Formats: sequence, structure tokens, C-alpha cells
Amino acid sequence: MDITKFTKPARKVLPLRHCGAVIVAAGSASRMEGIDKVMAPLKGQPMIVHTVRAFQECDAIREIVIVTREDLILPITNLCAGFDKVRAVVAGGKSRQESVNLGLNALSDKCKLAAVQDGARPLVTWQLIDRVVRAANSYHAAVPVIPVKDTIKVCNPGLVISTPDRSTLRAVQTPQVFDFDLLRGALKKALEEDAPITDDCSAVERLGMSVKTVEGDERNLKVTTPIDLKFAEMLMEETP
Repeated sequence: MDITKFTKPARKVLPLRHCGAVIVAAGSASRMEGIDKVMAPLKGQPMIVHTVRAFQECDAIREIVIVTREDLILPITNLCAGFDKVRAVVAGGKSRQESVNLGLNALSDKCKLAAVQDGARPLVTWQLIDRVVRAANSYHAAVPVIPVKDTIKVCNPGLVISTPDRSTLRAVQTPQVFDFDLLRGALKKALEEDAPITDDCSAVERLGMSVKTVEGDERNLKVTTPIDLKFAEMLMEETP
């Protein structure tokens, strides 16, 4: 019996399109108790250097733009002088959405894909970046996710309203990668409508687009508080 008619053809592997990365490091670090997390030392180097290095080492990334505070443009430019993929270091805006847009503006016209990364995720690996870029290359939008370990409650002040099924919940990480024009249009619409979005994926979802999920990495934590910084230090000490 000919079984070929019952099998689905393999998904076509598309040529990898030109991908630029926007690394967002323009926040005020209000929860860091006075620590400037972008420049916080980790394993002998500022945090931002570890984040940028992973993108420099990933062959799927062709160019990098770093978005930061005005006062850090020169220091970060100097720190990243040895990374030849860094195209520009630019000042951020009043919100994360504005900062991402400013980063997109600084990428070259060659970019067909855009990866957006939190500068405060210094343990991101080139392997994770590669996985997400290749998924977005095929599916137009992709994000890394990890299972949620804790039970999550939906609350209003002082009261539990409901408990979502934990098996359906995932924590979303960065990099988040999208077709360049798709991300640009999604962010523009969200800004015009003053939509409350917490990440770039949310902006794309608002357009009704599906987003491919990719296996994330538990070590790819975001440094938001001083205790996160301690965890990152411990994890880096374990890394050869």
C-alpha cells in the first residue's frame, strides 16, 4: 500500500533572512535599589556586555543596535567597540515601545527580521537566539517560553477571582523575533491607540497574528531586582 498520500510534506526550509537585533537597555532600574543594572559587574564585565556578546556570537544575527539612556551612550559604545555587529548605540524614548521603535529606526534597510532583547537578560545564549530567529523566519513571529512552576491567581485587591489552568500557562522571555514590517506596524498601532502592552509579542497579538512558541531557557532570567542579580552571579559562576 502506498502510504505517501497519508503523510504530510515536510515544512519547506526557507533561506534565513537578514535579521537585526535591538537590545533595549534604557530603563531606569527603579527596582534595583540604586544599582545601575546595565553596568552592574557580572563575572568581571558589565551586564550589558554579556547580553551583546551572545548576539555577536549568533550567526543568525547580522547587525545589532543597542538602545540605552543618554548618559550611557558613550560608555556602552566604548564597551562594545570590539563587537563588529554593533551598528549603533542610540538613546531610548519615554517608554519601552518608543525605545524599540528608535532601535528599529537605527537598523539597516537590509533587515527583514527584527529580534528584540531585554538588555537585562545577560545569560541568554546564542543557541536560544538562533532557535527563535529560525522559527520567526518560517512563522513570521516567534517567542521563547518556559513552563510556569507556581500556581497563578487572578486577583483584584484582596480577593482571588480565579485560578487559571497552570498547564496552559507559559512565561515569555526574550529575544522575541518578528518580520520587520509586522513588528513596526504592530508597535505603531499600539502607540496610536495608547494600548497597554507589556512586550512586543502583545502588540503583534493585537493584530490577530499567531505567534510561534519556542522552548526557552530557565537560565535566561531577567535581572529586575537585586536578588535577581545575585542569582545571575551564581549562575555565571557555574559557567566555564
